[in-house]
Amino acid sequence: MNKWTRITRPLAATILCGVVVASLQGCVEMAVGSAVVGTLSATDRRTFGAQTEDKAIVFKGETRIPNLVGNAGHVNVTSFNRKVLLTGEVRDEAMKAAVEREVGAIEGVQSIVNDLEIAGTSSFTSRSNDSLITGKVKAAFVDARDLYANSIKVVTERGIVYLMGRVTQREGQLAGQVASGVNGVQKVVKVFEYISDDEFRQMTKSSDSQSIKQ
Repeated sequence: MNKWTRITRPLAATILCGVVVASLQGCVEMAVGSAVVGTLSATDRRTFGAQTEDKAIVFKGETRIPNLVGNAGHVNVTSFNRKVLLTGEVRDEAMKAAVEREVGAIEGVQSIVNDLEIAGTSSFTSRSNDSLITGKVKAAFVDARDLYANSIKVVTERGIVYLMGRVTQREGQLAGQVASGVNGVQKVVKVFEYISDDEFRQMTKSSDSQSIKQ
């Protein structure tokens, strides 16, 4: 075995491992996250206070709801700028309403979009497929021009993609079009909070100024 072979074989093995690892479902989110942080100048468009409250709302919701639905439901709680999205499955309309009341009682919640389905709980395979779709939608946003991917939260349930964030009308329309074109997406539901073009420009200037200071 010559010197060049000893060098190239480990290198080839390393490259091959990288390709295999990147193809795994679990790596999609990490790859997208790194790309977003490294290439986009716009930051999260919520205030720090809103981000903190959103985390608290999700934590409280995920803590309370299992005691309410038990094994008869599977509920996901997503909060963006104090607007809560409820997705998943519950046993009946009474349980759906009870979950909404419970979440509505959490401090800081300003509005609720209750899209819980009256159905049996989804399978592990279905949830894994939803996670894969979410990763593909995020990747498509990173590749799209004129979209700040880290300004949009993506939630997928039973192939239905929910989009949340503070965006302009143009951004919202574009995001919906891009998400609709991703393989496996059954439907796109926009749960956006729309901002004006002037607000967007102010946010962009503020973000660019912070980047320069850093």
